[in-house]
This record gives sequence, structure tokens and C-alpha cells, in this order.
Amino acid sequence: MTETIDFAPQARLVAAVAEGVSDEQLAGPTPCPEYRVRHLLGHLVGLTAAFRDAARKDLGPHLDQDPGSAVPDLDPEWRAALPKLLDELAEAWRDPAAYEGMTRAGGVDLPGAVAGAVAMDELVVHGWDLARATGQAYAPDEASLRVAQGLLTPQEGDDSGNSLFGSVVPVPDEAPLLDRVIGLSGRDPGWAPPGA
Repeated sequence: MTETIDFAPQARLVAAVAEGVSDEQLAGPTPCPEYRVRHLLGHLVGLTAAFRDAARKDLGPHLDQDPGSAVPDLDPEWRAALPKLLDELAEAWRDPAAYEGMTRAGGVDLPGAVAGAVAMDELVVHGWDLARATGQAYAPDEASLRVAQGLLTPQEGDDSGNSLFGSVVPVPDEAPLLDRVIGLSGRDPGWAPPGA
């Protein structure tokens, strides 16, 4: 039987962080230099829908769009849409069939098992981005962090200093697991909004 990833704890955490975002914070900066909070939330809405559909193998044309091709904006109904999409994503990845065969997301064909790991990494890292940008506590469960760490850790023998998503920010081996994952994602775990 295919081993599945439990998305429910991380989905609930991201939903809680999103709920804590005030309208006044939507124009604020994030650890993603090209994104304001509203763009980051728009990205979360889009990626959650995309990876839900990737799990279902519902390969419509929306899964062909490169997420880096445009800065996403926020639908006015995002406060209702995002928690629902997160629940649907967690439910879709409960099905062992989601991890079998090939699927598609972000214009890339990839094995279902890899898509599941990428989806979890996206939720972990962008959840951190959102929490940091809006001054909220953030503590993903260890299992979710381990999935992200496994995806982001450079392959043995790769001395490029890069992970899957860019240059690794060095973090001490004894740092908390979340900080190590964030460093592997190319972000500084100490990032804070200007003036914070």
C-alpha cells in the first residue's frame, strides 16, 4: 500500500495563520521580495487548488500555468475560499491513488509521490512566509517538516549550495528543524518585516 502524507495538521495551521491576517496587513512585505501579503495569499489559494487537483489527477489547463509567470492577486472571497481549499487538499491527498502514477502541477509533469512532497513543502514554507510577514506564531508538526526537509535537502554529492528552489541559507545543524527547512528553501530564518 502506498504511504500517504497527512496534510490535515499543516492545512489547519495555514488556515489559522490566514485567518489571523488583518485587511491592514495585506499590503505588507513578505520574505518573498516580489510578493506582498495579498500576493502570497493569492499564491496560497492558487497552489492549494492546483495540488488538490493534481492529487485527484484532474488535469485541466489550470495545471499548465507556471506559478512564476505572474504575480498572483487575491480574490475578494479568499477568506472563505482558502480554508475550504485546504480541507479539500488534505482530503485529496488521503487517497493512496494520489501518489501513484504521474500527475501535473505548475506546468510540470511529475510522479504523484513527488507532487505530494512538493505540495507539503509549499504549505510549510509559504505558511512560514505568511506567519513571519504578519507577526504570528508558527509551529508546523514534525512530520510535515520532515517531508519538506526531504524534498529540499540537496542530493548527496551536490556541492552547488543550491536546493530545489535556490541558494541554501546556511543554518547551524543544531538549529530547530523549522529553521533548517526554511534555510534549505533559500530564506533567512531570521527574516522580519522592516521595523519589526
